[in-house]
Parts: sequence; C-alpha cells; structure tokens
Amino acid sequence: MAMPGGMPMMVMNTGPERQQGRKAQTANIVAAKTVADVIRTCLGPKAMLKMVLDPMGGILLTNDGHAILREIDVAHPAAKSMIELSRTQDEEVGDGTTSVIIIAGEILAYSLPLLERHIHPVVIIRAFKGALEEALETIKRISVPVDVSSEKDMLAIIKTSIGTKFVSRWSDLMCHLALDAIKTVAVTAEAENGLVGSGAGGKELNIKTIDIKRYARVEKVPGGEIEESRVLKGVMVNKDVTHPKMRRRIENPRIILLDCPLEYKKGESQTNIEISKEEDWNRFLQIEEEQIKAMCDKIAEFKPDVVFTEKGVSDLAQHYFLKADPPITAIRRVRKSDNNRIARAVGATIVNRVEDIRDSDVGTGCGLFHIEKLGDEYFTFLDECKSPKACTILLRGPSKDILNEIDRNLADAMSVARNVVFNPLLAPGGGATEMAISVALENKAKTLHGVAGAPYKAIADALEVIPRTLVQNCGGNAIRALTELRAKHAAGENMYGIDGDTGKVVDMRKYGLLESASVKIQTLKTAIESATLLLRVDDIVSARRPDEQRGGVQTMADGQAEDLQPDGPQM
Repeated sequence: MAMPGGMPMMVMNTGPERQQGRKAQTANIVAAKTVADVIRTCLGPKAMLKMVLDPMGGILLTNDGHAILREIDVAHPAAKSMIELSRTQDEEVGDGTTSVIIIAGEILAYSLPLLERHIHPVVIIRAFKGALEEALETIKRISVPVDVSSEKDMLAIIKTSIGTKFVSRWSDLMCHLALDAIKTVAVTAEAENGLVGSGAGGKELNIKTIDIKRYARVEKVPGGEIEESRVLKGVMVNKDVTHPKMRRRIENPRIILLDCPLEYKKGESQTNIEISKEEDWNRFLQIEEEQIKAMCDKIAEFKPDVVFTEKGVSDLAQHYFLKADPPITAIRRVRKSDNNRIARAVGATIVNRVEDIRDSDVGTGCGLFHIEKLGDEYFTFLDECKSPKACTILLRGPSKDILNEIDRNLADAMSVARNVVFNPLLAPGGGATEMAISVALENKAKTLHGVAGAPYKAIADALEVIPRTLVQNCGGNAIRALTELRAKHAAGENMYGIDGDTGKVVDMRKYGLLESASVKIQTLKTAIESATLLLRVDDIVSARRPDEQRGGVQTMADGQAEDLQPDGPQM
C-alpha cells in the first residue's frame, strides 16, 4: 500500500504468509478436492479398505470415511474444515460420511470454472442456496414412507447401511443386532414420564428418545466367532464378585444399586484423637465395625440377592453380606454409566445413602444373574430382563482390529435405524436420489437467464459423482452406465440407480436398496453449505510469527491447479 507521498507502507507484518483473491480460492478448492480424493474409493459395496497408521504405532483398517479422516493429520485450513464435515455428519445421522466429503469436494471443483468466468462468489452462493431448496423438494417428491413397526422393512433399510461395510458378510446378524438394540432403548414419551408402559406389542410411533450412546453399550471381547455376537436382554459388566464364596448364579435376583461406599466413614477433615485408656481404643475400633454392621443390616432388611456399588466394599461388609439370609452377592466399583444402564434394565433406582433405601428402589426385573469367564476376564451378566430399557451388545471376533471395525459399522447401522424411526421416509439408494436431483437441477438451470443458471448446472454435474464413483469402484463402464441412468431419470423413472456390485442400472425398489431420507437431506445440506462457506473465503493469513518454523498456510503449487478440472467419466 502506498502513502500519499508515494512511499510504500507495510500495514501487516511481513512474516506471515498470505494468499489473496483467486489464489486463496483456488488453494481452498484444491485442498478440499484432495481430501475428497483420499476417500473416494471407500464408497459403495465394492469399497476398498484404507490402512492408517496412528502416531502410537497401532493400525486402523476401515472403509468408514469418518474413521479415516479422523486419523489423518492435515495442515491446510480448508482441508481441516472438510474433515469437520464428516464429524458433523457422523454425529447428526451416523451414515453418509464418505458421500458428504465426495459431494462437497466435487461441488467446489465444479465452482472453479465459474470463478474463472468472473462470476462473483456471492452470485454463486445465492444460486447454491436455491439449488439446495430445489434438491430438498426433489428428495421429498421421490421418497416413499415406511412402516416403522414392520421388522422386515426395518431390516432391509439397515442392510443398505451395512452392505457397503466390512461386516456385509454377516449382514443378517448385524441387522438383527442393530434393530434389537434400537427397539430395546426406544422409550415413548409416556413411558419416560412414568404414565404408561411403552407396550412392546403396539406400534411405538410416539417415540421420544433413543439414546444409543448412553444405553446401548457395545462390549468387545476378542475370541470366539463373529456369529456368537448377540444383544443381551439386559446388561453385562466387566466385574467379578468381591468374595470367592459369594453366589455366582441367581435366578430372579432382587438387586440394590448404591452410589455410596460400604466402608466406615472417615472424618471430613483431618482429626486428631487422644486416647488415654486401652479400652477406649478398642471401643473406637468397635464403633467403626458397628457402623458397617448397621449399614449391612439395613441393606439386609430388604432381602436383596445382589448389591452393586460405585464405591468400595470393605472386607467386614463382605463378611456380614455372606452371613445374611439369603447371602448377598456384592459387586464394587461399578462405573457410573454401567450403573445407570443396570438401573434402566432391571427397574431399580440408584440410592445415595443406605438409610434412604425403600422397597420400591429394589430392582426385580432381571431374570438371571450369572458370572462367566470370557477369554481371560470375568463378566457379570444381568440377563433375561422382563422389559429392559438398556442393553449390552456383546461382540465376539478373532482380533481387536476386526472388533473395532465391526463396532464402527454397527454404530452406523444403529444410527440409520434411529433416523428411520424419527423420520420414516425412504429415498432410493445407489446414486438414484443424486441422479434425480441432478436432472431436476439441470431442468431448472435451463429456465434461468444469463449466468444465474450456471451454478445450478455445476451442482447438477457435481452430484453425478456418486453414481459415477459407484460404477468406477466396481470396475464397470462409467460412460455407458451413466448415459443409461440419465436417460431413465430424464424419462421420470426416479427409482433407477446403480447396482454397486455389477455396475449395472437397476430399479432400486426391486433391488431392495432404499435408505433413510434424513441421511440424504443431511448430506446435501452439509455439503452445499460447506462449499458456500469455502467459496466466501478470499484471503488466507497465517498468524504465525516470522521466527517460528515455516508452515503457515500450506500453499498448493500452481502447477496442481490443472488437476482441478472435475472428474470426467473414465473408461
């Protein structure tokens, strides 16, 4: 910048790297496209796996877009914001993490020619917002409703999520696991307020909460076969009894849950006691024992079979528990989250003080309490509960890596089932929805004058990346399949998509590939809104000091810009 006298004046520190205008936009678009290309081969049933080495030396084997991007270390700010997208998608709907990155990267790549034609970013963004509205309308138009109470329909939907994952070989088993877990933790509004039971037989359409994270715990135990995985009608904890003589198998147990230690109370602050006679010292120890005995007697009044506590159980308390009639089994230092799950499963209430226990706090909903050894560890099972509202999914498998991958896939499947319960609309899969939106936007673009239609056309072309990638990943002929698919959609046959195994164009209703519309809606919203956000950036400044090591804004070599042309169909 020059001063009025013609002398140059530096306003910003000369140290930080800075990119402005077109250069900044191009760098952002290249970065976003690079991230999208990393996970492009992870789409569809014929997806390739990625092996990521984490900093600790462990390995991650997966084709889940979110899991891969979470582990990748990137320097460019635009690439970081792309990785945030998959995290948002995963938290919101749990599926479509790969699609959202691929679509966002492709939309940005198709925006570059628009910028080169000197169309102002604000004009492009305005048109993108209009295109998003049009796309959401199209999804609503081609979606079909689903009966949430029909098990067959629900299993078919979950299968579409699992079909592209590593566990697709055991898809029937995994679908049942996901659906059983969701049905167990689903709570209707009335049941939550304690007004009426959430009848298992009736239609549970008034469902208010499905808390997978808190109440459907996945317990991974290496060893055994994958076919041995199951959803327990209750809860399992990685604990053993505190005393070897305690009972390890009890039918229809009465269960008390505590959040207090069964030990003598120590003084709050440091206390000094001076004792002059030896009898006083004995009396002092005796009071401690009496305190514990009083606690145990109070608990024994309710005739419980099992006591769980989040704190410790002293040796003396264990002795009194064994002498009680019936002898009481104690399990100590249970995690808070496990205790909450046990409370939901057996119908007990967690009590903070032994004096406050009432008969209504005792849980009687469990059918069988037993302790088994799986692998090297002992596990406590609270099984065959009458109407559990929490459950544990027990996964068995040959190795930790495989179990982690199954866990990730199962989490996706449960999220999909949850979405369908809340929004019972299905959109066709296999790239059919994207193609239908693409055709609708192309038609809309033709009705607009001047440059206003160009951004619509850009998104229409960008959305074709999903069916094209599906064909490419299974080794099909992209040009032939896409031309055929375009023709079907132009004729209004919106249910046609790509069969990800063979690369052929098939009717998705007959093929049985319908997926939750809420995933599609979230994918489009996230992708288009993030693309508009990155297009708004016209200046990147690295706020690093000049004496720090180099590594501010990572600039892409100008020579890379020509890779940016949107992917054309490849033979």
